[in-house]
Amino acid sequence: MGKHPYEEILYRERPELYGRPRMSRIDRAAQFAPFAALTGYEAVIRETERCTDTRMELEEQEKESLDRRLGALVRLGESAPAVEITCFVPDERKSGGAYQSITGKIKAVDLHARVIRLRDGRTIPLENVVSISDVEQTNC
Repeated sequence: MGKHPYEEILYRERPELYGRPRMSRIDRAAQFAPFAALTGYEAVIRETERCTDTRMELEEQEKESLDRRLGALVRLGESAPAVEITCFVPDERKSGGAYQSITGKIKAVDLHARVIRLRDGRTIPLENVVSISDVEQTNC
């Protein structure tokens, strides 16, 4: 039987590089661990999947009805009842948005800034208002 041509190097100790410690098995394995080649890709996919509503346009008759209702509430002043205002809130990241109901008492309607100011400090843009209805008072 002949000698294997690489026999002299097959069973040798691995040479150590001077000044460099040997890497641990865990660190060596980490080099080959899976990684996310496209960081943030999953977040983009989730954002794309998220549904938004489209803003519905009110007809002139509905706009006039809202104007009359707002005027009546402002004239009542401090004695005005609490109302529920349904408004469209535009989405910050994509087209569309969501409809939201806000309950409170109207303090004023600022026609210059085109907002409804509530007594608790919140403001609602007039162009986003869809409906205004009285809040059901419940007696406990």
